[in-house]
Amino acid sequence: MPPIDVPNVLTCTFGPLRIEYDERVLTPRPWTEAQSRWAAELSEAAPAGDIAELCAGAGHIGLLAAVLTGRRLVQIEADPIAAGFAERNAVAAGVSDRVEVRNRPMQSAIDAHERFALIVADPPYLPSAEIVRFPADPVSAIDGGPDGLSLLAVCLDLVATHLLPTGSAVFQVAGPGQAENLGEMCEGSGLITEEVRVVDEERALVGVRFVA
Repeated sequence: MPPIDVPNVLTCTFGPLRIEYDERVLTPRPWTEAQSRWAAELSEAAPAGDIAELCAGAGHIGLLAAVLTGRRLVQIEADPIAAGFAERNAVAAGVSDRVEVRNRPMQSAIDAHERFALIVADPPYLPSAEIVRFPADPVSAIDGGPDGLSLLAVCLDLVATHLLPTGSAVFQVAGPGQAENLGEMCEGSGLITEEVRVVDEERALVGVRFVA
């Protein structure tokens, strides 16, 4: 991937990491550190294998999970600017030797044979009609389609296909209502929602695994 032009780089602290981004990329939300740390908790019982991060953005969530667990990380991000920052942030964290950033749509970014021990996903999850509430955010990073579930469904399909049988996934969703939606979407996929950690009415994390 060619170097990105960064005229006005911004930085923030994310756990022990210093993350770079700019106004073309979704600003890292401090509360999402909880997603990284939950993945690290799950890593203790997870099988050997890599972490995959879907809709990686600037890469901070997956990167912190990789730093905390020592596992190799594959980050998937369709936007070239965000993917460029993910690469820069892996270098700055000193773990670029075990981080691979794939700048492709997630539907075509994973080989058929690939399986992961842990998957973290932060897809755009706002209904299209609600994105006007966040004018500073890139539309592609927050617009989840008419009902907010379009990209969640894609991520769930990838988890069902590429998660190891005893692995786990952690999704970020738009509060407890959407967590319920995700549970319903799991039906028939072989997956179940094992735990929901609610932050507030608009933010929640959902742990997903295969039915035992």
